[in-house]
This record gives sequence, C-alpha cells and structure tokens, in this order.
Amino acid sequence: MKIAIVHDQLQEFGGAERVLVALKKIFPEADVYTSFYNPETLGIHSRHFKDWNIITSWAQKVPFFNKLYSPFRFLTPYIWEAFNFNGYDLVISSSGSYMCKGVITRPETKHICYIHHQPRYLYYYETAREWQKYWPIRVYGHLINHSLRIWDYLSSQRVDFFIANAQETKKRVQKYYRRDSDVVYPPVAISKNPPEFNPSEDDDYYITTSRLARAKHIDVLIRAANEGNFKLKIIGTGRDEEYLKSIAGPNVEFLSHVQDDTFKALYTHAKAFLFASVDEEFGIAPIEAMGYGIPVIAYASGGLKETVLEGKNGYLYEELNSKSLLKKIQNFEKLSDKKQIEMKKEARKSAEQYSIENFKKQILSFVKEKTS
Repeated sequence: MKIAIVHDQLQEFGGAERVLVALKKIFPEADVYTSFYNPETLGIHSRHFKDWNIITSWAQKVPFFNKLYSPFRFLTPYIWEAFNFNGYDLVISSSGSYMCKGVITRPETKHICYIHHQPRYLYYYETAREWQKYWPIRVYGHLINHSLRIWDYLSSQRVDFFIANAQETKKRVQKYYRRDSDVVYPPVAISKNPPEFNPSEDDDYYITTSRLARAKHIDVLIRAANEGNFKLKIIGTGRDEEYLKSIAGPNVEFLSHVQDDTFKALYTHAKAFLFASVDEEFGIAPIEAMGYGIPVIAYASGGLKETVLEGKNGYLYEELNSKSLLKKIQNFEKLSDKKQIEMKKEARKSAEQYSIENFKKQILSFVKEKTS
C-alpha cells in the first residue's frame, strides 16, 4: 500500500511526536504531512525527522503563522482540507489539538485516525495558556470556537476508523464525536534489560519530565518540594519556565533537555516520578519512568487512573495541591527498602505491556483487519 501519515505539527517533541516516530518505524516508506515543521525548535529531537519525506502545508510559507497558529486557528480547516491525498491507499492521522483528522480523502482511501485527544480548548478542558483570562480574547475565542466545534464534529465523521490512546480518550471520542474506537496504548521506549533494584545513597531526589506549561501544573510539584524540603529535578522546557524558576527553592533543579545517556542516569537514581497534569488522556512520561523501575506519584485524573495502581506501582493523590501530594510522598518514604523495591519491580512490570513491540503488533493487526 501507498501510505501517508498526517501529524498536527512538528515544532515541539512530546508524547504525540513519540507516537509519530513509532508509526514511521512501522511504515518506513510512508510520506509525512504536517502543518508546520521547525527543526530548530525541536532541538536534539530533530534527529528523528532528518531523513523523512515531510510535506508541509501552505501555512508553513506564511511568515510568523507557525507562532500565531493559536489566534489564527479559525484557518485550521483550510490547512487540512488543502492537502491532496489522491493516490494513497491508506492515510493515518496522528491527531490532537490541531485536528489533522480533518483531512479529506477519496472514498477508496482508508483513513485511520490515531487520536491523542480532542482539542481541549473547544471542550473546556485546561489548556497550556489561560486564554479566557482577558475578555477580548475570551469573546474572540468563543466566537471562533463555536464554528470550529461544528467543523471538528463534521470532520470526525470523515474518519473511517478511530484508534484511541486510552480508555479515557475512547470515552471522549464517543461523547464528542458519537464514534466508536479501539484502544491501542501508545508505545513507550523502555530498556529491554530490567534495571537493578538495589537502593543507593545517590537515590536522594524525585524527578519529573514535562513541557513547562500551565496544564501540567509543575508549580504544584515545586511547592511540594519547597514545603517538604526534598530534591526535585525537572526535565523539560516551556513557556512557563521563568515563572516556575521564580517560585522554586534551591532544592529544585531545572535541567531543560538532556542527552539520552544523562536521561538514563538521572532516572536510575530517582526515588519516584511526580506528575500533576490534569485530564491527561494517557501520559507517556509516567510510563517511561516506570520502565526504569521508578514508582509514579500522580494526580488522580484522566488516563493516569488506568495506569497507576494505588500502592502497587505508585500512588494517586486526590486533590491538586502540594499538601495532598506530600501525603503520598510521605507514604512512600515510610515504606521499608524491601517494600520500595517491590514497588519498583511492579512499576517495571507495568511498563512492559506498553512496549514498542506490542504497539507495532496491535497497529499492524488493526490496519490489516480494516484494509483487507
């Protein structure tokens, strides 16, 4: 088959982009279509895409559009409907907030959408920016979002088959699009060799990996570190970085992007992975941490309730504040070395079901079933 993979945009590297990389490995000859491609903002992750045949939209040629795509999001339908997929047997869209599932294909071309999440700003979920803070923006947003919600629904009916990245997402696909979907959890890159589970004096800090954006609530983790006086290492960058640094105590370290070998070393000696994101559909970063044998202490929201098992591979805290998080950290700290090792082993075991091999097997099986 001649295959095209469509992705929202390639300007930052997160969970959706990890899925895209995995899809391209499964279908190495596929062409990749996207709205914007910016290797510079991808940083060290740009290496994943350097040999790909990437076709960008007309918007790529418009100066500053890639930075102003949010206020100009009323043009989103025109971006995706302008692509021509004649000649392709299969189109796989990797769709999130920029709604690339809205592409138009011929009747004989199968369109499978792997959906990471519906556009949060259209359905009143938390977003990276608090766009409703100022009334002119709020009025403007409500006006254009109404039309976009209609288009989002109508374009979802063009998709032949949906794959949801979690049970939480499956529920939302049914709720907002009235469509059924199959669940295939995203692939998580974990070492084939299980980590050693020997306590060390170097295991004296907690860790998180995240975009530094509002909906990730890194501020909750920082306040907990300040109040609990424990070491916290933060991997990632984002628009809220300066603010987060301003509230962080000396025991909080910002590491930006790190190389793979440094990343592995950091995870090897972390006590636990902290997570405070709201309505996260799946959450690849916590599973990646489990792959290193790191228990996860996460806010009980969205897909994390599917993957973090209370007292087995981590803990879930019920209130989004530092006090609630600290209670769970204290529960973890009270465990004996033996109990902590058991939790680490259980975390690793949990992560293994989300391997790249399992993802590939399920995707190929799904494609074969729907295209034969």
